[in-house]
Amino acid sequence: MASVSKDMIIHDIIQVDSNIVGILMASGMHCVGCPASQGETLEEAAMVHGLDADELTARINEYLTTKETAD
Repeated sequence: MASVSKDMIIHDIIQVDSNIVGILMASGMHCVGCPASQGETLEEAAMVHGLDADELTARINEYLTTKETAD
């Protein structure tokens, strides 16, 4: 089962599933495509945007679980 953690780099998270970009953008991370953001961890990016990294991680993992169940 695919999952992400808040200490993963944004680039690696997007490699798990490119649809995660939509989740990040809907959460307020509109700079996902910025080269600098690709090297940040999810926790670092969440902090910069005033987001709760644990909640964002849970939202992404819920998406991955739901997607896997549907496949």
